[in-house]
Amino acid sequence: MHRARYVGRDAELPCCGCTSTSKWLQATDLTREVYQHLAHYVPKIYCRGPNPFPQKEDMLAQHVLLGPMEWYLCGEDPAFGFPKLEQANKPSHLCGRVFKVGEPTYSCRDCAVDPTCVLCMECFLGSIHRDHRYRMTTSGGGGFCDCGDTEAWKEGPYCQKHELNTSEIEEEEDPLVHLSEDVIARTYNIFAIMFRYAVEILTWEKESELPADLEISDTYYCMLFNDEVHTYEQVIYTLQKAVNCTQKEAIGFATTVDRDGRRSVRYGDFQYCEQAKSVIVRNTSRQTKPLKVQVMHSSIVAHQNFGLKLLSWLGNVIGYSDGLRRILCQVGLQEGPDGENSSLVDRLMLNDSKLWKGARSVYHQLFMSSLLMDLKYKKLFAIRFAKLALLSDYVTDDHDREFSIADLSVQIFTVPSLARMLITEENLMTIIIKTFMDHLRHRDAQGRFQFERYTALQAFKFRRVQSLIFDLKYVLISKPTEWSDDLRQKFLEGFDAFLELLKCMQGMDPITRQVGQHIEMEPEWEAAFTLQMKLTHVISMMQDWCALDEKVLIEAYKKCLAVLMQCHGGFTDGEQPITLSICGHSVETIRYCVSQEKVSIHLPVSRLLAGLHVLLSKSEVAYKFPELLPLSELSPPMLIEHPLRCLVLCAQVHAGMWRRNGFSLVNQIYYYHNVKCRREMFDKDIVMLQTGVSMMDPNHFLMIMLSRFELYQIFSTPDYGKRFSSEITHKDVVQQNNTLIEEMLYLIIMIVGERFSPGVGQVNATDEIKREIIHQLSIKPMAHSELVKSLPEDENKETGMESVIEAVAHFKKPGLTGRGMYELKPECAKEFNLYFYHFSRAEQSKVNGKIKSVLGKSSLPPPVLPPFCPLFASLVNILQSDVMLCIMRTVLQWAVEHNGYAWSESMLQRVLHLIGMALQEEKQHLDNVTEEHVVTFTFTQKISKPGEAPNNSPSILAMLETLQNAPYLDVHKDMIRWILKVQFLASLSNEVLLKDCSNSRDKDKAERKRKAEIARLRREKIMAQMSEMQRHFIDENKELFQQTLELDASTSAVLDNSPMVSNMALTALGPAQTQVPEQRQFVTCILCQEEQEVKVESKAMVLAAFVQRSTVLSKNRNPLLPLSDCCSVYFDSVQAKEQRRQQRLRLHTSYDVENGEFLCPLCECLSNTVIPLLLNISDQPKLTQWIRTISQQIKALQVLRKEETNSIHVYFRNPYSESIKEMLTTFGTATYKVGLKVHPNEEDPRVPIMCWGSCAYTIQSIERILSDEDKPLFGPLPCRLDDCLRSLTRFAAAHWTVASLSVVQGHFCKLFASLVPDDNHGDLPCILDIDMFHLLVGLVLAFPALQCQDFSGISLGTGDLHIFHLVTMAHIVQILLTSCTEENGMDQENPAGEEELAVLALYKTLHQCTGSALKEIPSGWHLWRNVRNGIMPFLKCCALFFHYLNGVPSPPELQVSGTSHFEHLCNYLSLPNNLICLFQENNEITKLLIESYPRESNKLIDLPEDYSSLINQASNFSCPKSGGDKSRAPTLCLVCGTLLCSQSYCCQTELEGEDVGACTAHTYSCGSGVGIFLRVRECQVLFLAGKTKGCFYSPPYLDDYGETDQGLRRGNPLHLCKERFKKIQKLWHQHSITEEIGHAQEANQTLVGIDWQHL
Repeated sequence: MHRARYVGRDAELPCCGCTSTSKWLQATDLTREVYQHLAHYVPKIYCRGPNPFPQKEDMLAQHVLLGPMEWYLCGEDPAFGFPKLEQANKPSHLCGRVFKVGEPTYSCRDCAVDPTCVLCMECFLGSIHRDHRYRMTTSGGGGFCDCGDTEAWKEGPYCQKHELNTSEIEEEEDPLVHLSEDVIARTYNIFAIMFRYAVEILTWEKESELPADLEISDTYYCMLFNDEVHTYEQVIYTLQKAVNCTQKEAIGFATTVDRDGRRSVRYGDFQYCEQAKSVIVRNTSRQTKPLKVQVMHSSIVAHQNFGLKLLSWLGNVIGYSDGLRRILCQVGLQEGPDGENSSLVDRLMLNDSKLWKGARSVYHQLFMSSLLMDLKYKKLFAIRFAKLALLSDYVTDDHDREFSIADLSVQIFTVPSLARMLITEENLMTIIIKTFMDHLRHRDAQGRFQFERYTALQAFKFRRVQSLIFDLKYVLISKPTEWSDDLRQKFLEGFDAFLELLKCMQGMDPITRQVGQHIEMEPEWEAAFTLQMKLTHVISMMQDWCALDEKVLIEAYKKCLAVLMQCHGGFTDGEQPITLSICGHSVETIRYCVSQEKVSIHLPVSRLLAGLHVLLSKSEVAYKFPELLPLSELSPPMLIEHPLRCLVLCAQVHAGMWRRNGFSLVNQIYYYHNVKCRREMFDKDIVMLQTGVSMMDPNHFLMIMLSRFELYQIFSTPDYGKRFSSEITHKDVVQQNNTLIEEMLYLIIMIVGERFSPGVGQVNATDEIKREIIHQLSIKPMAHSELVKSLPEDENKETGMESVIEAVAHFKKPGLTGRGMYELKPECAKEFNLYFYHFSRAEQSKVNGKIKSVLGKSSLPPPVLPPFCPLFASLVNILQSDVMLCIMRTVLQWAVEHNGYAWSESMLQRVLHLIGMALQEEKQHLDNVTEEHVVTFTFTQKISKPGEAPNNSPSILAMLETLQNAPYLDVHKDMIRWILKVQFLASLSNEVLLKDCSNSRDKDKAERKRKAEIARLRREKIMAQMSEMQRHFIDENKELFQQTLELDASTSAVLDNSPMVSNMALTALGPAQTQVPEQRQFVTCILCQEEQEVKVESKAMVLAAFVQRSTVLSKNRNPLLPLSDCCSVYFDSVQAKEQRRQQRLRLHTSYDVENGEFLCPLCECLSNTVIPLLLNISDQPKLTQWIRTISQQIKALQVLRKEETNSIHVYFRNPYSESIKEMLTTFGTATYKVGLKVHPNEEDPRVPIMCWGSCAYTIQSIERILSDEDKPLFGPLPCRLDDCLRSLTRFAAAHWTVASLSVVQGHFCKLFASLVPDDNHGDLPCILDIDMFHLLVGLVLAFPALQCQDFSGISLGTGDLHIFHLVTMAHIVQILLTSCTEENGMDQENPAGEEELAVLALYKTLHQCTGSALKEIPSGWHLWRNVRNGIMPFLKCCALFFHYLNGVPSPPELQVSGTSHFEHLCNYLSLPNNLICLFQENNEITKLLIESYPRESNKLIDLPEDYSSLINQASNFSCPKSGGDKSRAPTLCLVCGTLLCSQSYCCQTELEGEDVGACTAHTYSCGSGVGIFLRVRECQVLFLAGKTKGCFYSPPYLDDYGETDQGLRRGNPLHLCKERFKKIQKLWHQHSITEEIGHAQEANQTLVGIDWQHL
């Protein structure tokens, strides 16, 4: 009732604005006045029953509630007031556009300070960055454009639009100067009241009362809230039960709840709402916590809705002027009456997790457009934000981070000046880390984090807590250029807190080796690794910060060392000390067995120290201030202990000693080496060992290492190895020991050889990346994205690859499929190192063979290495240390006496590599040594000395010489020779080298022969298996295949290569038809493998085929349903959903038995019918008398009609065997069934029509494809197509023999009448509406039925010819009637030939007949050209048709492409070259024929060159159903260009009784069940066929590296690749979409499980 009266007052509403305003201006207590106004009107507008009317509410609210405020604020009509404010305002130089969901955003990889700095599309296109390397992503909503923010960009902070505004900004002026005093006062008043009202009502918690001056109501809403736990389905199901609504309504509710965060689901009294609430709670509390439901007073809800409307209104109003914005900021940040944290902004932030999604996004947007856009208040807000550590609130919140206020941290912490201010003034780093630590309270006895027995809820919390790491990352992302003392102090405080965090991680998740039985429960390992992964960048950034300031670095190093000492305070951990001695060296260490004690992979403190140690070397602090560093106090054995244990653990896992520990350990080892973690894990462990070795005696180091690898016994006791292998030890143990020795040698190679990090070796960062790329590409050529994935990213997601890739690789562009690849430049292969430390074991073996073939050598000497930095220089001595030589000697000795010992070739290979490294080192050492220095590196001397006295073993050199001729070491011969050659360059004579060459050549030959033999055997085996499987299949499915005997296309004899007289003119029809000698065709059945001749009387042989509907050639995009009258069906075949051609299609599980689909037994193509194989029948009644005029034909027809009415039946001899007849019926019925979507019925008069139509349409679509691709008409067609067309045509020709005669004759008469009207047929279609080729096929194929009765002596051959001529004339008339002429100056130069004159004459006749419908007569030359061009497609189709019908081979001229084949076609089809002669000969017929058009082929829509314009178009597209809501998966139909809202509940429609998504529904209206779509947000093409079949296809958009980016994950700019788009177009034209889907589903079984119909 209220509402009715209300609407009646609409007329007087505008004055309401000024009246209220004048009242307010005089009021003493303004707040109370305004509140009373709101109390009166808000409930009237906002709580009217169960269903909201948003448009109406908004309109009324604007009039009655917001209008008066605007009047009050401006002091005049806001329509004039606001524009005035806008004019006075200086436009901002900040863009500040807040992104919608799915909107494209751009970040410049060259100029952005960090990847969170983004531009909107408009600013980007007007900025300098469009020519730089940029990244394009789609926004998740929230966030704003950083254009104009000088702190966000290294250069080019302004786009052209915002640049104009910068010239005037000299100093920061107060924006309030542009406003008059009273406007300021009034604004202040109204903002203070309204903002407070909104905050108060939104954070209101009392259920039964309202703030003072507002009135409570007596009706209630049952309000349902969103959470991130329950699924859409659960909510819909529950609602249907609780408020008994339909599924559609429930979906509507669920969608709104998901979008806005809450929705009222019931309106009424308290009891009524309470009941719904209890049902919902009961239904959703079983597995998880229940959905949140509240029964609320309708007036509270009304005020809250208006509160939100107010916040958006404030956001709009402050857009008019910076002054207004400043006032709102002041109001928001003013301390309230309750002191601390009571300002309005604080209150909203503190209540964030209690608000619903819609309310949050509204006030976040308001903060962004006010506080973050005002430079003065941005700082104040940042401090409030950091103080309230909202962070803690967010962790307990149940909404995703994007809806939490905590998400604003990315807007605040990434601003360099704010971040520095917050670190120094608010100690932000320490706060974040401490908060983080507070949340992870679960520790073990040593105080380390413990993640065992992790419940789902804890895991959820843990995910939340990790977001704090992001905040820390944001704070650190921009590095300081100058350091103040304050910053140093606060950073180091933060660093202390960070070390505390790492200390809790040092040694967490320790593991012990399982012996005896397998581990029962896989331990929780993921949490620890997740933590490590998330912290990886933070750890790297901490080191980067330390590197920037020498004082900070020294302090940090000391702190880190102190913490490490604490962690291993007892160092011995109660393990007893032992003494090791080898070769006269001895060292004290502790007894510790990795395979028996606890060991942990997590050692972040050690690794951080390693990183800082490298920085000391890189920044040369170690040499400048040695007195400030505690280097002398370091205990190298303590430093190396834990990293060494970790590496030994990896070696033992590799040797298979930890198999019983299950997968958790395998996964940990995998991640330890993985590119995501290795930078701060594995790499740093190697560095730590390098640090240790460089500071201690290498002999001691090696002994400790042998002891940890549990190999000390083997190398310290002479002959231990012999005893070991002779006491027939367990084979596993021998194998394990061998692997451990190999792994240890590999580790030594890494310690000496890995010096490519700046600070360890004298290299720079690009050398490091180059080396990574060389080794990655030596595995295989890689695409850009693969390569990027295999390189470590820094915190800005950069790998630094682009700067060096050109130097080391060539780029190969992609073809039609595939992607662009980088290939290694051959000259870079010399830097290749087989023992590169980032190779996995599998990659290593793969690479080994490959590189040898590239380099053409069988030995791979170690590459030349850069020198070490001074701090690490002493490292090389490990190679010439006594223990090392002892290890080398022992292994070589085992190899020499190869029978007595357990040893492996890879062990030897590694020792040879080490010897090679030592020789290279020595050579470099000698090159650099000056006169007065003593040579300290004397490896050659040492290896030529024999062993010590007691057993006088030979020298290493002597053993190498023995080994070089050992037959069992053929593979290593070259390497040994290379070592000896480096050793004695002089003594190696030439003969040895020459002999070496010839040997290797013979070896190659033998090897090739061996490989060929293996391949042959393998082929035979496979063939045997296949034939066995085939036999088996047939045995099992006999009954299935008794009737459907199958043809194998490849073995059918092809008619075209028949023995022909070559110089004879080939004619396809008419009296002069070329006689083709009868050919016997033999085919083999693919099921029983029997051969059989194709004869009329023999058993039927068939091809499997697939019939489907199609609109590809249709110009009408809203196809009519086929009409019931068979003839109309036929004529509307252009518009109706036509038959789709026979098609082969593979698909498991997706063939639909009810629709009669089955799989071809040979190639598994999906089929739904069979086409019989037939011969040309020349066996029908041959009648010799010819009748040359068409009029006689008509008379004969009419005689025939009379006879028919007297029902005289003449029977004819059907030459086909029973089985063939059955097959003819089968196929005919199938086309009829699929085409018209009806139940099969052999007797239906429409069956023959459907068969002829399917034949005609198939030929037309093939002709279209050939001419679109400029291929010759009779070029080599694929044999499947060729067989298909031949069989299809012959089938259509023979089908009349199984149809009812009178029906076929009736069709013929009716079709004929459409060209030659007679009295019996009235309602005939206009000539322009007929598709002539369909007509021709129908007439020619129905004609024999006429012949069987009418023995008036018309030859079949001429019959065809006359029909053909008649239809051709009709087609010419169509063309002339629709040809549009263009004015062209070339007319005069073309002398009129006879064709032109004849055309003109004909055109004149038409002109007279049709009256003024045709334009005045243009030149004959144009007309003739139009006729020739227009009739070509028709002639080509006819040529194909008669070629297959009569079996006349095609003339050679038509088998090549090139010039227009008009004359050749005319000859082949026995037409005169001057087509108009037809009319002159038969002029009385001309009058009967009147109006059509040459049909052009359809194309898919044009796509834009740059992909981002599509994204932009899609981001502006909102879902047509759910009022202006942004669509989540906008999808573009490539056939007609419609944008659809895919994959969402809101746009589902009902199709044939089931709910389908927008795309599936669209395919039925646009492509008769087949659709091609582009999913814009994912950048992938979607193919759909029917409701159940679909697949994704690669999009036609590529980045500069020739790759698609499905899912837009990489963000490289994408551009249209025309060739790929053409390919999709071709698939569509060829009707191969269904086939493509079949192949995809066959190859990828997961596709079958997708609910395609919901897309």
